[in-house]
Amino acid sequence: MTEIIRADYLNPVHAKAIVALMQTYARDIMGGGDALPLEVTSVLIERLAATPGAVSILAFANGQPAGLLNAFAGFSTFAARPLLNIHDVVVAPAFRGQGLARALMAEAETVARERGCAKLTLEVLEGNATAQRLYRSLGYGDYVLDPEMGRALFWQKRL
Repeated sequence: MTEIIRADYLNPVHAKAIVALMQTYARDIMGGGDALPLEVTSVLIERLAATPGAVSILAFANGQPAGLLNAFAGFSTFAARPLLNIHDVVVAPAFRGQGLARALMAEAETVARERGCAKLTLEVLEGNATAQRLYRSLGYGDYVLDPEMGRALFWQKRL
């Protein structure tokens, strides 16, 4: 039996599942391949709870934490409406291929619609063909304003 729920950061079962699944993600090649340090995991739930607009969606399969989606509120100045940015999507290896990522994404879309969002956004690694196939099948695509100017690129500067 699979259950998709919006996490309650004050629920110790949910908190433990979020940290465990984030460790699974971090250790995966798609998450960088290294475990999250204790200085991150020890404050992750507290800081998620303190972040306005944060939402974490959990998938449990037969009572076991199986998947996680973390998303954060943003704002579209072009639409003058909120947006929801999907930041993390992870399905534990033992549960892959069972439609959990699709179910997590569907719940994120429900959250976005409830919040009156203009759009959902996400980033995906070029080499993650499996995730790209899923996202395309759900209607996601490149961010393009003018085809002559090309696609938007996702950049970062570490602080």
